[in-house]
Amino acid sequence: MSGFRVARKPTPSPVQRAWLARGLDQPGGKLPLFDPAGQQMDPRTIQACIEQGWAEPWFNNPLKPDWLVCKLTAAGRQVVAGYRSRRGAAASTPIEVVVSNC
Repeated sequence: MSGFRVARKPTPSPVQRAWLARGLDQPGGKLPLFDPAGQQMDPRTIQACIEQGWAEPWFNNPLKPDWLVCKLTAAGRQVVAGYRSRRGAAASTPIEVVVSNC
């Protein structure tokens, strides 16, 4: 194995990409605190996006100081828009998850 590696730009995971995409249509690029099922977003997802520069903290929530309110950055918009343009219309089609209590 050679000692030479090619550095690639980091790409968001499907969960990160879905979270970032939800900020595209929000005023100021506000990113949601909860997923579509109403569960709090995993702080690791949020932190990873901040570390990559795709999201940034927006303001402190005085009622819930442990919740990190973030907004989409220009880099975040680019990474989501770039993925959508490469994948075509299928990438912009929302995925619906149905949970049944059978």
